[in-house]
Amino acid sequence: MVLINVVGVALIALIVWWFWLYKPKQIKAGGDETITIVVDNGVYQPAQIQLPAGKAITLRFLRKDQSPCAEVVQFPALELAKSLAVDKSTVVEIPALETGEYDFHCQMQMYRGKLVVG
Repeated sequence: MVLINVVGVALIALIVWWFWLYKPKQIKAGGDETITIVVDNGVYQPAQIQLPAGKAITLRFLRKDQSPCAEVVQFPALELAKSLAVDKSTVVEIPALETGEYDFHCQMQMYRGKLVVG
């Protein structure tokens, strides 16, 4: 009985860490280069990309994870979605953006990332 409670508390702690406390790797981009984002093991790597305002950028998604959830990347604020093929690069052209934060995620929002423009 105690073991079940300990496992339950550990799972709750893991869920809290994953959804609210986890700080993904962040990179800074100048806006002229192509950024490769690897989709694997339930995460986008890097998951946060800092960009200058007013510059377009090219994102290249390389999907290694065969999970159906990783099949599509969506940029809701940009009304943009792309299907990602397994073990192939998919290019997503991001137009010049105004200062702000722009989320991207899979259709179930399990894989999550953010463009930080400023």
